[in-house]
Amino acid sequence: MRIDKFLKVSRIIKRRTVAAEACDAGKIHVNGRAVKPAYVLKVNDIVEVRLGSTPIKFTVKNLNEKASKDEAQTLYEVIK
Repeated sequence: MRIDKFLKVSRIIKRRTVAAEACDAGKIHVNGRAVKPAYVLKVNDIVEVRLGSTPIKFTVKNLNEKASKDEAQTLYEVIK
């Protein structure tokens, strides 16, 4: 699944276009490197989103393209 779509489906970022713009601006990193919106995520990838004052770092646990609001939090696990 593409990183921009995952960020939208998991409800980390509300809109896919905003997720794509964040990728283009270099604010989304997967496994330590900046990625483009078309980057294909895999399970166990470590994603860091640097929007706002505090970055969010999480591990991808599941790739479900049609996750409901309740299922969205099962797609990833936040790393502290």
